[in-house]
Amino acid sequence: MESNHQEPFVVEDFPRRHRSMRIATVTETYKPEINGVALTVARIVEGLRELSHEVQVIRPRQADLDTAALWDEDGSHDVLTGGVPIPMYSHLRMGTLSKRRLLKLWTLHRPDVVHVATEGPLGWSALQAARVLQIPVCADFRTNFHAYSQHYGLGWLRRPILAYLRKLHNRADCTLVPTEALRQELQDLGFHRLRTVARGVDTQRFDPARRSLALRAKWGASESTPVLLCVGRMAPEKNMECLIQTYEKVLASRPDAKLVLVGDGPLRQRLQQRCEHAIFEGFMQGDALAQCYASADVFVFPSLTETYGNVTPEAMASGLAVVAYDYAAAAQLILHHQTGCLVPVKSASQSFEDTVVALVCDLDRARAMGRAARSSMDQDSWLRVVRQVESVLSNLVESATPQQGHAAVALESRRVSVAR
Repeated sequence: MESNHQEPFVVEDFPRRHRSMRIATVTETYKPEINGVALTVARIVEGLRELSHEVQVIRPRQADLDTAALWDEDGSHDVLTGGVPIPMYSHLRMGTLSKRRLLKLWTLHRPDVVHVATEGPLGWSALQAARVLQIPVCADFRTNFHAYSQHYGLGWLRRPILAYLRKLHNRADCTLVPTEALRQELQDLGFHRLRTVARGVDTQRFDPARRSLALRAKWGASESTPVLLCVGRMAPEKNMECLIQTYEKVLASRPDAKLVLVGDGPLRQRLQQRCEHAIFEGFMQGDALAQCYASADVFVFPSLTETYGNVTPEAMASGLAVVAYDYAAAAQLILHHQTGCLVPVKSASQSFEDTVVALVCDLDRARAMGRAARSSMDQDSWLRVVRQVESVLSNLVESATPQQGHAAVALESRRVSVAR
């Protein structure tokens, strides 16, 4: 006789998975360019794509680097816009105002959310177009342009630049900032709807195991020679004068010490004339850059204009003791006298110089700090960051009002038809 007894129906409580989103990422800089913003934005884009989201990158066409068409409007590929050279950085280009084209593109191929990664003319155009179409917007606070002005004799521009940045970000639904300290600073300056999402570091690429005795020998350094490293743009806002003064003071105590500089910029020629004994490696990326990090001993970073400073976690992951001012990524990541040394922001440059000299004169201590720095790095940091960004974007999409978006699309479709 067949039993009527049935096994209980069990429903497992699986975690809810966000649906796949169509994301338009708008940025003035992107690979194949070599700079912190370009590489960070690329990591976020690649991470979101790996999580099955459809991400379209809209960026300026970079002369001599891109061979694709200037503007691809079929909605299935990355979009390259016009651009103009950035003053003092002729090898880089910033996007031009493109509101009308973005309106047409997003009316025909509407994204769920727009991610404005940089605050230039292209980013402003994207914000305006998204507002017309009532598409949710998330913006990144990437660069302290208002702080840069004083380093180029344009201090009078600080207030209008700050006003522009505040207006742009306050029109977005959310602005991502990399540190809690920066969030508080911007909030005090009148910025709203700020969210803190830190940056990540590729601990597989930036690894002490890449240390190369052959590279050190090329620099003229034995294993007992202190090697100082600085990676970044050679420009006034990076406080390069402090770096050179620091190296000069180091040489007074350790004449055999080496200074390696990686990067390029408007001050490179002047720095080479001023500091004949320094080693200038130029632009580096990928494994070559990682090997350069790992082959040094102390990372010297005197900049006071960073929003984050990706080079700090890269150096720490590579096993270097970092000397930096107590703000941005350094303040967030470094344990003073354990994984590096922090210099108070308001202290004179002499304090920075003395801190570096003391560390160079105790190389065993510096290398012990470097090992501790490596151990402190989050091995899955980029995945964590990408998931945080994914969560922010998903929440914006879910809180949007579909009826408003559909009405805006219909209205703008009529406008585009008339414009034709």
